[in-house]
Amino acid sequence: MKIMNCPLNGPRNISEFTYGGEFKVMPDPATCSDAEWADYVFNSDNEAGVVREWWMHNASSYWFLAERHTVTDQILRTFDAREIFNQRVDFAAPVQEIAG
Repeated sequence: MKIMNCPLNGPRNISEFTYGGEFKVMPDPATCSDAEWADYVFNSDNEAGVVREWWMHNASSYWFLAERHTVTDQILRTFDAREIFNQRVDFAAPVQEIAG
């Protein structure tokens, strides 16, 4: 049985988790091109070696980051995303009046 350590809930069976994709720095949605945004959303680097990935503990809906070696599938560490993020991003578009 493979065990992953959830930063919130402790060690759990790997079947309790969902992979959320590799961690990448998000481009500014207000200034990036459509091609840059599509690359961020749909493409992954798929590197061999240690990568950072998003994971979710299904029972608690808790999202966190893990560092995993993609060749050996060894999970090196898991940690709360607050170690990287210190502010929220507001995706709400400003309200614009429609001339008519």
